[in-house]
Amino acid sequence: MGPVAQGTQQGTQEDAPEGTAPATQREMEPGLALGREPEVRTTVSGHRPPTEQELGAWRAFLRAHAGVTRRLEEDLLREQRLPLAMYDVLVQLVWAGGRLRMTELADAVLLSRSGLTRLVDRMVTAGYVRREPSPGDARGVFAVLTDTGFERLKAASPTHLGGIGTYVVDRLDPEELMALGRACEKLASPEPA
Repeated sequence: MGPVAQGTQQGTQEDAPEGTAPATQREMEPGLALGREPEVRTTVSGHRPPTEQELGAWRAFLRAHAGVTRRLEEDLLREQRLPLAMYDVLVQLVWAGGRLRMTELADAVLLSRSGLTRLVDRMVTAGYVRREPSPGDARGVFAVLTDTGFERLKAASPTHLGGIGTYVVDRLDPEELMALGRACEKLASPEPA
């Protein structure tokens, strides 16, 4: 066993209490049987591993993101019959002045290019966007917001913005909200060199 695992126990299969993993598995995954992360001295990148408190903050962030996103999606589907991903595409196009290259749009909405292509196909069928070839680039394609798409966004915005108010803004005091914004901006920025 290398320097990665800490606090391992030596033993044989006979030493293991009934219903527990053999000694070698316990050595590889200390703490998992107790519902804890394995103890590690260093990570692959050579950094100190997160503490239990730091891992708890990470898990809380993931749960909060998943929960808020799920509720926002449910609201948009129930009240507007519009998936959150489509709403996001419409917002990104408005922020960009009505048109974006498909590659830029994929980065903005955090979808794979193939996932975005399928989504935009559905949005073209619905009349929310149209595709236009990029002048001077035979392979480049723009997604362009239509008047119908803009009207659809205007109609759905009260539902989405109301959800942000209910699920985020109303649940945090102003200082917490500003701290959350600063922390998320820090996490979203590229890693320092």
